[in-house]
Amino acid sequence: MRAMVLERARTPLVMRELALPAIGDGDVRIEVEACGVCRTDLHVLDGELPDPKLPLVLGHEIVGRVTALGRDVTGLAIGDRVGVPWLGWTCGRCAYCTSGRENLCRTARFTGYHRDGGFAEACAADARYVFPIPAGYGAVEAAPLLCAALIGYRALRLAGDAPRLGLYGFGAAGHLVAQLARHLGREVYAFTRPGDERGQAFARSLGAAWAGDSTVRPPAALDAAIIFASAGELVPLALAAVAPGGVVVCAGIHMTDIPSFPYRILWEERSIRSVANLTRRDGDELLALAPAAGLRPAAQPYPLDRANAALDDLRAGKFEGAAVLVVR
Repeated sequence: MRAMVLERARTPLVMRELALPAIGDGDVRIEVEACGVCRTDLHVLDGELPDPKLPLVLGHEIVGRVTALGRDVTGLAIGDRVGVPWLGWTCGRCAYCTSGRENLCRTARFTGYHRDGGFAEACAADARYVFPIPAGYGAVEAAPLLCAALIGYRALRLAGDAPRLGLYGFGAAGHLVAQLARHLGREVYAFTRPGDERGQAFARSLGAAWAGDSTVRPPAALDAAIIFASAGELVPLALAAVAPGGVVVCAGIHMTDIPSFPYRILWEERSIRSVANLTRRDGDELLALAPAAGLRPAAQPYPLDRANAALDDLRAGKFEGAAVLVVR
């Protein structure tokens, strides 16, 4: 099979011909149709996430069809159309796993980081972390649901029932959470890179009540804010923008250091919390909600052999929404 392979951190991916991935008793093999390109892929590529499996096939927003089943797999069949997210394996035995918090498992393994991912014509996945794709979504459109929407959904849940929600960073996750929040009757305030008028117009086209630079105080106090950008300096800005009792949710797997800030912007029961990965509950709930909410990812397609260009364009912010590699 063809695969775009990361051989060393901070080097471009290279096209390789690899054997079809072997599967264990609890795994399935999937013929990949499309795979989203996520900012986490950049963090792995740039060496900001430590100790990846190398050589490595990146990609954790995978959509495809099941072509082989491990002997212990139940509930899936050959030909099923499925998706594979970032969380790829957990022990199933620890206190986190047995209490519905498998996203915090200390020995968890992640797709496109510890396990080969979907920048390839096929992949293997733990059947426990494979989700059916809702009807009505093409492969390119469905791929961003597997991370951008999933992590965004978890962040939205942890933000609580905030009537007025700020989104810092309006890329793949931000534009999907905006749609979910609007479906739930929330008022959305979108914060983009300074000077990104195109991104701000995109946010307003999706129903944002206001869109502006991340350095600007919004015209009304927020009840909660979600930070999707990996810039730690946004945390004090978001804290200063939320009302007393508000929460700031940091939704990225990697963030630069948060600078010191005065206690007064945290006081009055404001809080900061982080989001780690996803649970199977998140996957089941989001993929059931997506059609009802009319969730429609904006996706920029690239052929598999243009994976490096997709990563470069993501880094440079050259498109709105999400980038997706089209494999078949």
